[in-house]
Amino acid sequence: MIRTMILKASVAALVASASAIATPSAAAEPAAVLTHYADLAHAKFQDALTTAQTLDKAVDALIAKPSAETMAAARKAWIAARVPYQQTEVYRFGNPLVDDWEGRVNAWPLDEGLIDYVDPAYGTESDANAYFTANVIANPKISVNGETIDASKITPDFIRSLHEAGEVEANVATGYHAIEFLLWGQDLHGTGPGAGERPFTDYDKAQCTHGNCDRRADYLKSASTLLVQDLQEMVAAWAPAGEATKAVTADPKQGLTAILTGMGSLSYGELAGERMKLGLLLHDPEEEHDCFSDNTHASHLNDAIGIASAYNGTYTRLDGQKLTGASLSDLVKAKDPALDKEMTAKLDKTLSAMQAMADRAAKGEAYDQMIGEGNAEGNATVQAAIDGLIDQTKTVERIVTALDLGTVKLEGSDSLDNPNAVFQ
Repeated sequence: MIRTMILKASVAALVASASAIATPSAAAEPAAVLTHYADLAHAKFQDALTTAQTLDKAVDALIAKPSAETMAAARKAWIAARVPYQQTEVYRFGNPLVDDWEGRVNAWPLDEGLIDYVDPAYGTESDANAYFTANVIANPKISVNGETIDASKITPDFIRSLHEAGEVEANVATGYHAIEFLLWGQDLHGTGPGAGERPFTDYDKAQCTHGNCDRRADYLKSASTLLVQDLQEMVAAWAPAGEATKAVTADPKQGLTAILTGMGSLSYGELAGERMKLGLLLHDPEEEHDCFSDNTHASHLNDAIGIASAYNGTYTRLDGQKLTGASLSDLVKAKDPALDKEMTAKLDKTLSAMQAMADRAAKGEAYDQMIGEGNAEGNATVQAAIDGLIDQTKTVERIVTALDLGTVKLEGSDSLDNPNAVFQ
């Protein structure tokens, strides 16, 4: 859903030259800001790739020698891989190349019955999804709507072909969340304590639980392989001569619009709305982003860190290196110092609210418990983060006006714009 923001700018457009915005130094020129924005994207996707490669090795170790230890190590590697990736999500909105690609790696929620066994409470069929319980791991041949699909060999190409099968978005066959499901299994605890509890013996051919341990291993490895390949593609796209970099640096007005579209759409429609407010309204753990691992608090926090990074131009790499450079903040400060101060303060307030959720999780209350019905304190903690995201979006809109960028479209969400609709 698109939330359209029509802005009455005092100047019709930002001319395609660095002198269009008066600045006290070259560091505040639009061209320099956009180059640094692309450099940070390249660094973040490189770090996401590095952690995905570490995850891939942990998957190899789990498959080679299934044990409680190798399962725990693979789960730890998955959680670590989420950190840099989530900080890249602000690049999705406003950059069509990233948005078109993103569904391969971070689509959610998924109908996990497509992939593997599920609890009986999951159900046996869905009017909306013919693949609801296809269970390709258990079935070398799948019959859907009279068509037979050969699933005898589970390979990266095969699971790629399953992704969004039947044009159903819930048929998520690849990416972080497919891997998450294969490492944790379903979280059957509702809004109570506890995450998924898949046993390592699901991969142990000698004492195989739930059957098809060899095919399950093939699926996990295929998904891990694709994740690495997909991230390699995005690293190349954000290299200095890459397609995404060239697109965002080609025109100052469009480039700055891309930054602010990313900040505003992720803040408002995607994070505050679809990922947070919807689950809070319904008190439904099925609307939790990292629902199998109970890692949602960390993913939301890192999204917020990524939004702030897009504004202030800073990023700390995996090796501790701190990257800084010309930033959107520099441009706004040159135009309206009070507005820059307002944006910075609101970003900080949101980060503090997100950290409060992470602190609760560290003390043993997972995000799905926080949004549970009757948990007034947990609900309020989540709502504070939502409020921060909504409030900072208002300042993003003001910055668009201040920089004379014209009309910008931000993602919306029924859970924020028409909450009664989510109950229908």
